[in-house]
Amino acid sequence: MFKELDPLLHSQLRLAVISLLMSLEEADFVFLREKTGATAGNLSVQLEKLSEAGYIEVAKGFLGKRPRTTCRITTQGQKAFEEYIEAIKGYIG
Repeated sequence: MFKELDPLLHSQLRLAVISLLMSLEEADFVFLREKTGATAGNLSVQLEKLSEAGYIEVAKGFLGKRPRTTCRITTQGQKAFEEYIEAIKGYIG
């Protein structure tokens, strides 16, 4: 019996964001946009979905006079990612 894949993480962009955040304490919006190749608008929408699900925390602030958005993965997000990877392993064999 296969475990169901988390539909929230099954999106390529959301999975990329979570994967990046698993190895970082935090990452800013510009870094995530550059690493994923996403448009600012699409990335913003996907970060909102991950935040609403409790998988990441998003903090908005300023670096000098420039706005800065940073993201960090939550314990819930780490657990969801680990379960997603285990589910994938079940499909691979």
